Formats: sequence, C-alpha cells, structure tokens
Amino acid sequence: MESKLIVIAIGGNSLIEDPKHVSVSAQYEAARKTAAHIARLIKEGHRVVIAHGNGPQVGFILLRAEYSIHILHPVPLDSCVADTQGAIGYQLQMALRNELGKIGCKAEVATVVTQVEVSPTDPSFGKPTKPIGSFMTAEDAEQRVKEHGWTVVEDAGRGYRRVVPSPKPIEIVELQTVKTLLDNGVIVIAAGGGGIPVCRQEDGTLKGLEAVIDKDYAASLMARRLHADLFVISTAVPEVCLNYGKPDQKQLSKMTLAEAAEYTKQGQFAPGSMLPKVNAMADFVRETGNIGIITDPEDLYDAVYSGRGTRMVP
Repeated sequence: MESKLIVIAIGGNSLIEDPKHVSVSAQYEAARKTAAHIARLIKEGHRVVIAHGNGPQVGFILLRAEYSIHILHPVPLDSCVADTQGAIGYQLQMALRNELGKIGCKAEVATVVTQVEVSPTDPSFGKPTKPIGSFMTAEDAEQRVKEHGWTVVEDAGRGYRRVVPSPKPIEIVELQTVKTLLDNGVIVIAAGGGGIPVCRQEDGTLKGLEAVIDKDYAASLMARRLHADLFVISTAVPEVCLNYGKPDQKQLSKMTLAEAAEYTKQGQFAPGSMLPKVNAMADFVRETGNIGIITDPEDLYDAVYSGRGTRMVP
C-alpha cells in the first residue's frame, strides 16, 4: 500500500483498561498497547496524526479540585483540557518512541497543545448537556450553582452532576503547525480531548471557554482540513453493530452514508457512545469521498490491511 496520511482518534477510556486500576502507570501501559498497533502502521511508511479522548482524565482533575476546593482555586475546563493534552501526549510520545524502537523504526513524535475554535452562538451554550465531574448531593450542587454559576442536573436518582456545553468544532487553530510537522516527517499528536475550546472575539483574539468538544468531531474536522487519505476511530468494539447488546445483534463490515443515515434515524446508535463516532465519520466520508474505519485498538493494523472493523464508504 502506498504511503497514506492517516488520522487516528483513540478514546480516553481506551487508555484505562480496568476502572479499578487507573494509576498513571496503568494508563501508560494501556497507551503502550495502542501505540504498538499504531507503530506498525508508521513502519509501513504512513504519516500519522493521533487525536485522543480525555473524559476520565479530566474527571480526575476535577475530582482533585473538588477535594481541595477550600484551599485552592477551581480549575477552568479549558485548562483541564490543556493539562490532559500534555499528560496524555507525553505518555503517547514515549510509548510510540519505545514501540517504534522495538520494531527497528525511527520517527520523531511531537504533541501539539491544540486550541479548537467554536462558535459562541452554538446552541449547546443555551442548553448544556455534557455531564462532567463526580456526583454531588443536592446541598453541594446548590452551593456550586451559587458560588460558581454551574448548571447542575439530577442524574437518574444517583445524585447531581454538573453539565457543560459541548459545541461543534469549526476550526483547528494550530492546523498549520500540524501541517508543518507532518511535512517534516513528524508523527503528530493533536486536538487531544477534542481540543481546548476557544472562541474568537470581536477584536480577533481568542478566549477559553467552560465547555468540552467531542473528540470524534474534532478529529474528523482535523482529518478533513488535512485532506487525510484515511480516518480511523478506535473505540471499545471491533465493529459497529446493529441492535447492540441484543440477541439479534449484527456486526457491520461496511456501511454506506445512506445506510448510516437510515440506521441513525432508526435510533440504532447511542447518543453518548456510537452516534458521535458514526456522525463524525460520515462528515469525513461525505466531504472527502475517502473511506473511514471504526474499530478497536487491537484491530487498527488489520483494519487498514486486512478488512477488519467497519468501513464507511460514500
């Protein structure tokens, strides 16, 4: 296969294999396993850009902030995303270098702290729906609303949680930096956690926002802006399924844009799980005419070379 530019989006949860073991060393080991599969693609001569999720990791930062709320200032969400971009990027950089060395391949790897522009008039700012952080009692929730202006909702009888806007990304601020690195043979890690959410003000300056951007939508936008040959979303399942978790579950090896739209209309894909992945992939395939793949970390190489995973085609 000729050299391709491949954008790979890996989930934040895929960096935590066992919820009972979430130490930094355990997260590194999970990153290493994913990096080993990506390294094989790099050895084949492909240029690679990696985006990653950060949901659990941002949750850890917020939990630490809650425990220390009486002695330290709160951490804004844009700073939380920046923190996780650095920490997870560091783990992936190290893991990729180590795994590439094992297979006799040398490549430079760099993480770009990436701002992603959103519209200040995005509908999500008027109706925040993305839950973040830990559960709270009604009393704690009321205090957070008064002191910090949070939007808080009751979550299925389990307590109260903060919800924040999740606007759609419109531009990758550091896109030219990513391009320059790619043109010089560097493997790039960018738009981690969906990117640091920023909006452009009237004077042209950027301002960070209390919001989170869906990682798959940001990765799809980056893949489209880079004119990637292939966009791969790595998730918890090897293939997209119809009737997921039911006796008549059916795995899909291929899905057209029309079929994706019909399955979405039928409610086949869960809003907080597979739906954004399918929508993000459809955006890429529709705009570029190229093929996209949804699969799990273990099948990344075979999805590109042996037909594993679910291929979305025009």
